[in-house]
Amino acid sequence: MLQDQDRYQKVLKTYWRICTQRQVQSEFFRSTLLDILANIGNGKSQLNIIGVGSGDGKVDVEMLSQLRLKHPGLLLENEVVDPSPRWIHEFREMVADMSDLDPVKFIWNQMTDSEFEEQWRQREIKKKADFIHLIHVLYFVEDAGATISFFQSLLEKNGKLLIDVVQESFINLWEMFHKELRPQQKLEVPFINSNYIKKLLDERGVPYQSYELQCVLDITACFTEGDETGEILLDFVTQTMFFSKTASPDLKQRILRQMRDPQCSVEKDGRVLFNINQE
Repeated sequence: MLQDQDRYQKVLKTYWRICTQRQVQSEFFRSTLLDILANIGNGKSQLNIIGVGSGDGKVDVEMLSQLRLKHPGLLLENEVVDPSPRWIHEFREMVADMSDLDPVKFIWNQMTDSEFEEQWRQREIKKKADFIHLIHVLYFVEDAGATISFFQSLLEKNGKLLIDVVQESFINLWEMFHKELRPQQKLEVPFINSNYIKKLLDERGVPYQSYELQCVLDITACFTEGDETGEILLDFVTQTMFFSKTASPDLKQRILRQMRDPQCSVEKDGRVLFNINQE
């Protein structure tokens, strides 16, 4: 999907508009996350933050605004890492008009996480980060364990790393139809989900705290033939560009049937709500 940035951005914006993810994330940031980050500013005049896969920046800005309130008087330096020039442009335009973010210094890195790592190592940067967040990033990396290890190595002693991935139901659908959606791509490792990350951390003896964010995506439109919103959401759910136009009728019907299965969705007040719980 990443090859067609125009379509990909349209898919993501539709997804964010319809799902409850950002509302639930905002509530988490304002309460639980702020308590977790309460002591990262102790004895400091500046907090160093790295946001990887920042997209349009709205999630980053929410966290930065809350951190600013939690640590008044501290300068915040925020490294933005995202490969999309469009997202970087939107992010920069948004913060340019936000006077309440004046104490935040932004460093813009239009690159992938692996390019960022390579640059960091080549320049032998010694700066440490107080807070790093990887929100829906680990699906797109070659080695999730190595990526986590690298960003852990950048943390201050009291620094915190936030990882956000989806739980089983979403991933099960991708794995179930992988051979048909990606016939040329071998599934050498499982799709990244919360259980995969926790198992990896347990094996390494890395302590962590786990929180479940209950989110749903209203996929009702997917069951109306020709509905534009439904077709865009099918692109997102299958991670396949223009899925409705390229998939066989049989494959589409089987995926729609699985999306409506009680293991994936609930039906409430005539709406079909797909489980996209985050952890």
